[in-house]
Amino acid sequence: MREHTGPRRRRLALGAAAAIVVVGAIAAVWMARPPRLDETKTPGFSGTADPALVARGRYVAQLGDCVACHTAPGGAELAGGRALETPFGTIYSTNITADKQHGLGNWSYAAFDRAMRHGVTAKGRRLYPAMPYPSYAKMSDEDMAALWAYLRQGVPVVDQSNKPLGMHFPFNQRWGLAYWDALFADTTPFVPNPQKDAIWNRGAYLVQGLGHCGACHTPRGIGFQELAMSDLGSKGHLFLSGAQVEHWNAVNLRDLWTVPDTVELLKTGQNRFATASGSMTDVILHSTQYVSDPDLTAIATYLKSLPTDQPRAALPAPVAASATPAATPVAAYTSRGGLGYVQFCTDCHRADGGGVKGVFPALAGNPTVAAQDPATLIHIALTGWKTASTGAHPRTYTMPAFARLSDAEIADILSYVRASWGQGAGAVDAAAVADARKSLDPKIDKTPFETPRLAQLLDAPNAAQLVRGMRLNAETHILLPKNVGNDLNCTSCHLNAGTVADGSPYVGVSAFFPSYAPRAGKVITMEDRINGCFRRSMNGKPLPPDSDDMKAMVAYFDWMKGHTQKEDKVPGRGVGKVDPKLVPNVAHGEKVYGAQCAVCHGQNGEGLKDAAGRTVYPPLWGDRSFNIGAGMARTYTAAAFVKRNMPIGFHEKFPLGQGGLSEQDAVDVAEYFTHQDRPDFPDKVKDWPKDPKPKDARY
Repeated sequence: MREHTGPRRRRLALGAAAAIVVVGAIAAVWMARPPRLDETKTPGFSGTADPALVARGRYVAQLGDCVACHTAPGGAELAGGRALETPFGTIYSTNITADKQHGLGNWSYAAFDRAMRHGVTAKGRRLYPAMPYPSYAKMSDEDMAALWAYLRQGVPVVDQSNKPLGMHFPFNQRWGLAYWDALFADTTPFVPNPQKDAIWNRGAYLVQGLGHCGACHTPRGIGFQELAMSDLGSKGHLFLSGAQVEHWNAVNLRDLWTVPDTVELLKTGQNRFATASGSMTDVILHSTQYVSDPDLTAIATYLKSLPTDQPRAALPAPVAASATPAATPVAAYTSRGGLGYVQFCTDCHRADGGGVKGVFPALAGNPTVAAQDPATLIHIALTGWKTASTGAHPRTYTMPAFARLSDAEIADILSYVRASWGQGAGAVDAAAVADARKSLDPKIDKTPFETPRLAQLLDAPNAAQLVRGMRLNAETHILLPKNVGNDLNCTSCHLNAGTVADGSPYVGVSAFFPSYAPRAGKVITMEDRINGCFRRSMNGKPLPPDSDDMKAMVAYFDWMKGHTQKEDKVPGRGVGKVDPKLVPNVAHGEKVYGAQCAVCHGQNGEGLKDAAGRTVYPPLWGDRSFNIGAGMARTYTAAAFVKRNMPIGFHEKFPLGQGGLSEQDAVDVAEYFTHQDRPDFPDKVKDWPKDPKPKDARY
């Protein structure tokens, strides 16, 4: 996933300010004069501020999300230098530490107050409204004084010069900003509504002012100004009603969720309906996760109170443990988009769109899926996504960029998603994906392994048989309960129905059969190999070789063979190898398991089930896992698989964000879980009758 180079809500405002230079001549010249400094203003303290005031100022800075703009990636806190890109050039955030040469060290409180409320610096220069001063104008004097105390005395002073403006002519001419201010800057202070209670008014103050939520979520006018700065006035109904910000769809916040649901998302980055994406992850990372519960409740109460004239998708109720499992949409197996979703999306978002609680977001009930504007879906598909790291969910999960897929493939998959869980949302056009791709210029995975596309199964004359074979791989223990004795599917080891490089792919496999198998001590067929998995990995019973289901599975493998010949080398075949001379450290492996594996496979290796009792991720030991005769029960085979494929959602590798542990960590954790209790394999005495038994065999 590409790293966001700056808060996008501010970038649009920058473009607005720059654009208005060319239309500002209609304003009167006297409007260009900056507001005068009121030097009678005092910060409420002299000399050294009360520590309690400084602490309050830190909280105010978090409410205002100052870090998001004024801290460069990897840079000192609030020392500026973060690039804010606009169509008219680049502007860099400034140093707001108390450095006397480059920061606020020589500013008066009155100058600071004017900059915050009116966008004019101590030297009288206009600020671009990337600095949301129209929102900060609503701040109380008490909060402004506390923020001043914090910036002067609670932040380490950093001697870092400010980068020069990178805006192109004529947009680098700041005098034009005066016209924008005269026409559009609403610096009306916040006035409590006497007809509302204290909680509502506190929420309104935080949302309209310090939180500056409207910078993203309020539509903009001809001068790119926010069309409403509050819920009052003739345009108040537009406040927070949703907008598009540089290929992100900022959703309509008005009456969106229940108060607890909104609090949960702001605190943790996710709730039962959605997970934060885009710039909102930065907001949660730097701001809302630190906001007190009473203030979060106030914000949510205010948002819930705002009526909307836009149609609202019905929000599904939480799934009860006894609930009937949600069905997989029929189009999953009959459409190109559905098969694309099955291949690339189900491991995280699940076949029913339910996601994985606390890990991967649900698509059912997700406002991003149901939004009229699919911009955010397209953006995420092309550039990737990651969760915000919060106290409640410190681990970051990623979705890699899918820019390797064509525009038509992405459009098909997103259209299937919206048709299945978008509650009436329209299809996604390939041209819209192409436009976004051109603007976003996403990174494209360049690995040599060419991932087969399940959508192409529909082009084959025996399409129905091939889809059945694919489903038998993906839903093995559900479709073949008499043959599977545990909770595993073929895709538990052969990822994405056998289409992932180094994830035991099926690509070319059938070209190498019949072949000699050392474990069997004889030449075996493709059918023999499949039944070996049923008996070992799935601790079950073999399929009759002449059954329709076996024929479907073999047909699927033959389709995966493509043009591969027996003498060919297939890039990404198998799971690779690890150094067998590495000595496992079981105690360390247990720690690795707890940190990296337990979230999906359970603290005791029991696997993960959803609220309806269905297996989400398989058990790694115990009665419902593979037996000791399985290849995965061997330390170094399991370690090779783990190194290249586990955990998923760990980084940006296409298509599952898979792999990333060191070779030693993989060996350690493999030794730990392979040697836990698991079912026996009665025919183990027949294995390796002619060839040496591997040193890591369990028997």
